[in-house]
Amino acid sequence: MTDPTSLPGQDESYWMATSGATSYPALEGDLDVDVAVVGGGIAGLSAAWELVRAGRTVALLEADRIAAGVTGYTTAKVSALHTLAYDRLSKSRGRDAARQYAASQQAAVEGVAEIAAELGVRCDLERVSAYTYATDPKSVEALRAEARAASDAGLPAVFVQDTELPFDVSGAVRVDHQAQFHPRAYLLALAEDLRARGGTILERTRVTGLSEGSPCEVTTESGHTVTARDVVVATHYPIFDRALLFTRLSARRELVVAAPISAELAPTGMYITEEDGKRSVRSAPLDEGRRLLIVTGESFTPGTGDAREGFARLDAWMHERFAVEETAYRWAAQDNDSTDHVPFVGPLHVGSKHTYVATGFGGWGMSSGVMSGRLLADLITGGESPWAGLYDPRRLASTLKEAPALVRQQVDVAKHFVGDRLRPTHVGSVEEIPPADGAIVRVKGRRCAVYRDPEGTVRAVSARCTHLGCLVAFNAAETTWECPCHGSRFGVDGTVLQGPAVHPLEAVDLPQD
Repeated sequence: MTDPTSLPGQDESYWMATSGATSYPALEGDLDVDVAVVGGGIAGLSAAWELVRAGRTVALLEADRIAAGVTGYTTAKVSALHTLAYDRLSKSRGRDAARQYAASQQAAVEGVAEIAAELGVRCDLERVSAYTYATDPKSVEALRAEARAASDAGLPAVFVQDTELPFDVSGAVRVDHQAQFHPRAYLLALAEDLRARGGTILERTRVTGLSEGSPCEVTTESGHTVTARDVVVATHYPIFDRALLFTRLSARRELVVAAPISAELAPTGMYITEEDGKRSVRSAPLDEGRRLLIVTGESFTPGTGDAREGFARLDAWMHERFAVEETAYRWAAQDNDSTDHVPFVGPLHVGSKHTYVATGFGGWGMSSGVMSGRLLADLITGGESPWAGLYDPRRLASTLKEAPALVRQQVDVAKHFVGDRLRPTHVGSVEEIPPADGAIVRVKGRRCAVYRDPEGTVRAVSARCTHLGCLVAFNAAETTWECPCHGSRFGVDGTVLQGPAVHPLEAVDLPQD
């Protein structure tokens, strides 16, 4: 097992490390607005900004700090080329659906560039080409098919066999006129403009309840309420799931390592492959003569696998293939995949009249988040969107085709919900847990999540996730408890780090010797 002290780089996202902290106030009383937006990532901020610009009064409520959750730990590619999305979508939902997907995603790419220019945001925005590549010759036909499907969908897609990567590839799909940027720099500027236009941003304001009606009421952890005609749930994984979207979403966590590289040797394009458990490569401006190479991969379900070993493999892959300096940063990101590979953006459920959701971005949250903001603003203000039907969470057209993926998702959840209870606990006693590690221990017949810090102090919380009751598991690389069923994450003291859970793990008093 890899020693956590030997993990490469600073344990922080480059975007978080190179941007200022925010300090918006918490909700301290009841509030009445046109629209309440729950979640301060790129989807929530984009929706709130679009709505304020359309003349609505808006309150954005974030459980922690804005642009500091999933959005703060992205690789920040803004692209309409989503690995092999177009061939798959053309086959499952038809060519018109693929064309709508391409148009909506490319509109988001252009939207980021337009907004950055309009607001004068210095966010290292670069227009570059995006590539989906493979090194295995057996993948060439799939790449050729994707290039044809993406081109037919309206993107400037071509199949190529030469790239600037420092290793051979069998082929790649290339789409020009895509973008990459510093997401925090962009979104913090967007937030300030949102506030300047009269919008309200509330941080450290965790939402725990939603009452639908005319108007709706959003309840917060502190007991205060926000009354709003419309409510947008943009919490990455929906904290309110009245359409049972959790049966059609699967959480996926990916690791990231980053190291300085000479600007002359750095790739200018954005690259991704589904080989080797996924590998994604891009670079960002760093300083004179150097760029920061950012490599993502080693996908795993939260609460499973060993992230420490994954970091070691990913770091080795980067150093073997690129002439980088010592690793500077490491972090992890989390995504939700829908069973039909298309995000859910629109009404929260079949009977919904004033509640909306945005989720299931499948690793492409930058373009899909901006797209969601525009789509939801159109729906709320009475405008029309040619893409509403494609992303509608209530869609049924592809149910039969997505059924195998849906079944696999539910089998995995059942395996953890039932199977994790049947297996023995990880260790026999609290005394067996070494420093800087955690494990599930049965204490007086109750399964507890127990962590021992480097100094030897022990903390114990309930091992039952407060979302639907699955047992959490310890992620030693990030010092967190994670739920393998739906991706909720908790600190070692039980605090919620990432939903869909909205309540902390219950603290447990261990018996004294």
